[in-house]
Amino acid sequence: QVQLVESGGGSVQAGGSLRLSCAASGYTSTSSTYCMGWFRQAPGKEREGVATIYIGAGNTYYVDSVKGRFTISQDNAKNTLYLQMNSLKPEDTAMYYCAAAFEQWCWIYNSRPNNYKNWGQGTQVTVSS
Repeated sequence: QVQLVESGGGSVQAGGSLRLSCAASGYTSTSSTYCMGWFRQAPGKEREGVATIYIGAGNTYYVDSVKGRFTISQDNAKNTLYLQMNSLKPEDTAMYYCAAAFEQWCWIYNSRPNNYKNWGQGTQVTVSS
């Protein structure tokens, strides 16, 4: 049973920064590569992939709206995924979720929420203007 626990959300003013963390436990990957990512969902909108990483290969993906502002990273020793968010904008306001996928083909559809079977409970990010 994979457990993903997010933390680090909060309320900030536009231009501010937050770092989200996702502590992972209870998983055993049979492959040296697997996918993890950050997704967000604002009220009335579909869940979207914000940033994903192909663990073991180093590939990363960012949705265009966060490129140059957000950075995804992982600390293997701590089994923790991070999302550093800088220059936050009001449109970044959403519930942010951590997700993991262990299928061998996970990177093919890495930005699609339906690709992921393992989810955290989410952490709220609110950016005021």
